Order: sequence, then structure tokens, then C-alpha cells
Amino acid sequence: MAEVVEVTDVDFTYGIGKALQGINLQVASGEFVGAIGPNGGGKTTLLKLIAGLLVPTSGQVRVFGQPAARSGRLIGYVPQFADVDRAFPITVEDVVLMGRLGLTSFLGGYREGDKKAARRAMEQVGVWELRQRRLGNLSEGQRQRVLIARALAGEPKLLLLDEPTASVDAEAEAAITEVLGRLHKSITIVMVSHDLELLKSHVDRIVYVNRRLQPVTGDLDMSIGRFLQLGN
Repeated sequence: MAEVVEVTDVDFTYGIGKALQGINLQVASGEFVGAIGPNGGGKTTLLKLIAGLLVPTSGQVRVFGQPAARSGRLIGYVPQFADVDRAFPITVEDVVLMGRLGLTSFLGGYREGDKKAARRAMEQVGVWELRQRRLGNLSEGQRQRVLIARALAGEPKLLLLDEPTASVDAEAEAAITEVLGRLHKSITIVMVSHDLELLKSHVDRIVYVNRRLQPVTGDLDMSIGRFLQLGN
């Protein structure tokens, strides 16, 4: 299978401290890769490097064979913390349509193709019936699915998710887990998570990130538990 993501000898520094050092990671087309590790260990930084939102201090990050910063139209990114103000009077449909920004001309507003792509994305994650609701009136789990739909509206080939089940209740977690299981059939996914059940049930492999990157091998329960104890 072709490599979708190639991270080679990457270091990244914030100020005077190294957030990541000597990172090497390859993700093949169709893979679902999970990343675990302690808070502050560099997991979010790694996702942002793959998304092209950060530039490595040294080394290189290539996505679909080109520098990550030039692959933005092929990448959907769902951050851990929503970048949409809950108090802003915006509907679910408007939020999801934001995923079309940069993909279409806005002379005359959204086109029919944009609206169809947004509808497909909302249907994929089960929020179509919420399309006229205001974002601020939704539960955390519903809002998280809306943000996933926004990323999918751009019709990406690579989906990056940062803690998609954090701060949601058990019912919402189950709904998001089911969505990710379906998405895995058609898209390459890299996901940061502390949700061990989600990781064990859906990902193809797991890596541990704590400034450096290590593969998680062997018995997943034992290996994941050991790594998390070491990191936390």
C-alpha cells in the first residue's frame, strides 16, 4: 500500500524546549493509527505537523508525497478544543459548510456541490436532523460529531482526530466510536486518544508519543497499560 504519511527524523521545538525528537512514522493508505501518551508529550504537536499547521524544526513531513503544508485540501483535522464560539448564533449546517472553505469560490455564496458535500458529511456522522439547531444548544457529543462532519465536508483522504471522545458521556462516546468504525472503511485515520476501548476495537496499530515515538506491540492491554503508567 502507498504511504499516505511519511514523518522522517522530525524534531520540533517550542522556544527552548524540544516537544518532539527523532520522530519517524509512516501511515499507509487505509490504515487507522492510534497515538497514546502523556499530556504534554507531543501528540497534538505531531498531529499539527501532519496537518501542515506547524513546520518541523528539522526533518520532513510528507503527506501524499508532498510537503504537509501543500496537502491541506486532502486533510481533515478535528482539534481537541473546538475553534467555534458556542455563544455565536451559528447553525450546525453553517459550521459544517465551513469545511468547504478554500475548496470553492464564494462569489454568490455556497454552491450546490458544497451543500451536497455538507449533507453527506452530516449524514455520515448522524447529525443531519440537527442541521438547523444552533451549535451552542447541542450536547458535547453532538458538537463533537458536528466538528467531525465539518472535517469530512472537505472530502479529505486523511482524517486527523485529537481526542474525539474526550469530555463526552458514555452514549456520545458509543456514537462517535460507531462513526469512526464506519469511516475507517473509506479513509485513512490518525487519532490521538486515551480511550483504550476505542483504540483496541478499531485501530490497526498504536504508537506511544512522549517526545519520542515508540510502537506499541504485543498484548495491547499490557502494553498500553505499561506505557500509560510510565507517561502519567
